[in-house]
Amino acid sequence: MLNNISLLIGNTFMYSAPLIFGALGGVISERSGVVNLGIEGMMTVGAFVGTAVGYFTGNPWIGFLVAGLAGGLFALLHAVASITFKADQTISGIALNLIGPGLALFLCRMFFSGATMTQPVPHKLPKILGGAQSNTVAQNLNFDSTVILAFVAMLVMWFVLYRTKWGLRVRSVGEHPAAADTLGISVTRTRYVCVILSGVLAGFGGASMTLAVIQQFTPTAISGQGFIALAAVIFGKWTPQGAYGACLLFGFAQALAVFMGLVKVPIRSEILAMLPYILTIIVLILFVGRSVAPKSDGLPYEKGTR
Repeated sequence: MLNNISLLIGNTFMYSAPLIFGALGGVISERSGVVNLGIEGMMTVGAFVGTAVGYFTGNPWIGFLVAGLAGGLFALLHAVASITFKADQTISGIALNLIGPGLALFLCRMFFSGATMTQPVPHKLPKILGGAQSNTVAQNLNFDSTVILAFVAMLVMWFVLYRTKWGLRVRSVGEHPAAADTLGISVTRTRYVCVILSGVLAGFGGASMTLAVIQQFTPTAISGQGFIALAAVIFGKWTPQGAYGACLLFGFAQALAVFMGLVKVPIRSEILAMLPYILTIIVLILFVGRSVAPKSDGLPYEKGTR
């Protein structure tokens, strides 16, 4: 019994880590007033770049950091389109979700001669307690280092948004950019920084999946994780702590599906695999109307308008 509980807890945190990074990226972007539906594409790019760099360098930490840079560069496309050229933010995000997986597959075929890596990365990101433990419960609760990093990222974002002057500026730009502009706050620069940061975090999320969970890049490595992260942003009411809690809920749904498969519950595997996505739809139906986004979220800003 204790082994089963510890397995559920361990898998919940393991599957939550990529979602948390992606959701935090959505929070910081939308708090500044830019809807970022391209989290899925940014996570996919980060997932491939992280494993490719980790594979060729033999160092998963370098792969993890470069994945964040790749996600930030990819997010720059969204920033240019939606902030500088004031394109429709929804369409721009969807475009990135189409470009990201295609670009990752193209690069994977170039570097690994196939849509899937022929070999896993030589070294995964380490667990917090190092090597394998003799006790089964200890093994299950020996979290990946990305779990701790995701928790720290949530705390840092909460502190920055609600306890610093820059965080107040970000929130003011998302709520009333014209008022922020009259106070000398650069709406364009603030939004650019936030969108790029959202890409960096999404890149970390993708790398968390391929460098800590499955250890290689596949076309289905992300497979909807970015959209679940966006649902967590809504469910968490656009706050870092709320998104974190929502990601734990979605991570538990994935862990439960895996656990039910291991104990051979008489339910078809396809139905079990649908559990996280079914929960996402239910959450959106129940909470999307009750959660209030920043007032200027998704609205391009033109100087001189109110």
